Amino acid sequence: MLFGKSYWTTPEQGIKREWLLTNGIGGYSCGTIIGMNSRRYHGLLIASLCPPVDRHLILSSISEMVLINGEEFYLHSFMTPNFTAHGEYYLEAFCYNEIPEFHYRLGSMRIEKRVCLRHGKNQVAVVYRIKNPVNCKIQLTPLINFRNYHNLSQSRFINFSTEMVDKTMHITPFNMEKKILIACSDGKPVKNHCFFYNMDYAYEHERGLNGTEDHYIPGYYDIDVKKGEDKTITIICSFNEAFDLLDGEVIIEEEVKRQKALLSEFIEDEFLRQLVLAADKFIVHRNSTNSKTIIAGYPWFTDWGRDTMIALTGLTLSTKRYKDARDILYTFSKYEKDGLIPNLFPDGSDKPAYNTVDAALWFFEAVYKYIQYTGDIKFVKNELLTALNNIITAYKQGTLFNIKMDKDFLVSAGNEYTQLTWMDAKVGDWVVTPRHGKAVEINALWYNAVMVMSYILEKIGQNNSDYIKLGGKIKESFLKVFWNKDECCLYDVVNEKGRDGRIRPNQILSVSLSFPVLEGKHAKSVVDTVHQKLYTAFGLRSLYNKDPGYRGIYTGDQYQRDGAYHQGTVWVWPLGQFITAYSRVYRDDKNLAGMIKSFFLPFYDHLRNACIGNISEIFDGNEPLIARGCFAQAWSVSEILRSYTEDYLPMIKH
Repeated sequence: MLFGKSYWTTPEQGIKREWLLTNGIGGYSCGTIIGMNSRRYHGLLIASLCPPVDRHLILSSISEMVLINGEEFYLHSFMTPNFTAHGEYYLEAFCYNEIPEFHYRLGSMRIEKRVCLRHGKNQVAVVYRIKNPVNCKIQLTPLINFRNYHNLSQSRFINFSTEMVDKTMHITPFNMEKKILIACSDGKPVKNHCFFYNMDYAYEHERGLNGTEDHYIPGYYDIDVKKGEDKTITIICSFNEAFDLLDGEVIIEEEVKRQKALLSEFIEDEFLRQLVLAADKFIVHRNSTNSKTIIAGYPWFTDWGRDTMIALTGLTLSTKRYKDARDILYTFSKYEKDGLIPNLFPDGSDKPAYNTVDAALWFFEAVYKYIQYTGDIKFVKNELLTALNNIITAYKQGTLFNIKMDKDFLVSAGNEYTQLTWMDAKVGDWVVTPRHGKAVEINALWYNAVMVMSYILEKIGQNNSDYIKLGGKIKESFLKVFWNKDECCLYDVVNEKGRDGRIRPNQILSVSLSFPVLEGKHAKSVVDTVHQKLYTAFGLRSLYNKDPGYRGIYTGDQYQRDGAYHQGTVWVWPLGQFITAYSRVYRDDKNLAGMIKSFFLPFYDHLRNACIGNISEIFDGNEPLIARGCFAQAWSVSEILRSYTEDYLPMIKH
């Protein structure tokens, strides 16, 4: 993926494309293709102090100055409220394959800058290759911070001390025992305590937030370059861990080798290869459970139960990472409580939160997919069956948050003050999308869970007749309660206020899950309605755009954004479910393969936009469908990857 100067004719254009690296423990590095930080979440090293959470900005950026014949050239691009530094004027190309590369030119001299995180460590290497050099001096100035990645810092609250030991800067923030270490392979460290004031982040202002902060400068590295002598310079920044490797080229080689190993079984399909690499960024280690988990989205989400279960198939099974899938399923099963699985594992010693009705039901779908991919029914029987049985029993008899099977065998949950489904936006006491009662996708998932349980019992030789009977009763009630004959689709939710006829994408799960609760003409009608009224190039609108409550732009302050989050905003992850449902109801169409391919084509382009090589969380409901929210989202990548491998590739192979 190569980008040239036409992509940054203005800084505003240049910051529209971002890049992301991750380290497998929740830490990451990200920025824009012009090297300008435009979010509070941008930085060369955002370390996870308690993997995968408690993230802190450590190294914001490195300011590069080149002194040639007394003239200063700054490669660092940044904004302050009153000034813009145009380092991108010297940038000729940005390249992203396994890692980001910046190609600068000053006269005949070229400088290549590469950024690489070390997997499993809170360390970043920034490597400069100087080609065809002239006599000059290079100053590399690290901009340091130590603040929670959600916050901003001001110089009057920054209290750092710095000690120079050989070529290493030992920086102690706030008199802590933990240190930030910076080392350079060349040059002389010069101590020079000062601050970088008022770095300004455009995207924060767009989100209705404060977007200006200060960074600490401990000093800089002074490096002499002689004419004709090509040179490689490495700067490494580490949080609270001594360096065991200072060669940036070796660090890059290790990481490139690791990523290429993930692709060993995905040789021919470039789109699939990019999705496999994108998937890798979300699979991380969690200290508190000593197991793998899935980060919901970068740059600001951590790991969530619902997101993990939805994303598990695409991220771990479609990519043949079966051990990771097993690890995740096992861990969540051990945290089952009252028939629920955690919605999130909080930082510190707090207990997991269980405030979701669908995470436990998605767990069944993930388990079923695991069996289909691996055939490992023994693991499911020995390690997961107890949790699965507890969930079914709890949903039948009743559990937390008013979750209970009603006399019509459908599941009801919550009240007017709770948000238990994935459409969970709430600002203060304002429940933006009230969906308590019987939600359509919850009951599609409920039927699916019962049938998965029946399937497992049959596989292990146990009596499943009670589950077959229960499934039949759920299926019968589902159509009676949810069928909207006026719109030829499904009601979204049914409660004491009546039947909600707003057309939303949730109904697609009635056709897309492993055991669909709808079949035949009703299933086809749902798919057609969703296609006609909700489909866009990048996903499904969360509300029909003719609805009076529709909000087509996701921007502004939190009140405005959350007011649009599930009120028209386009979501990618339901598109994967739609593609699966479409493939089922049109399986006899001779043009099906071409139609399914058309659903993926927009993402060939999107992988070169927003976060390069990844897929955004959401898009505006209105054209031109501008990418919003997290620039890299687990279930967005997962569902495109899953549906591509499960629905499309088998078609073209046959």
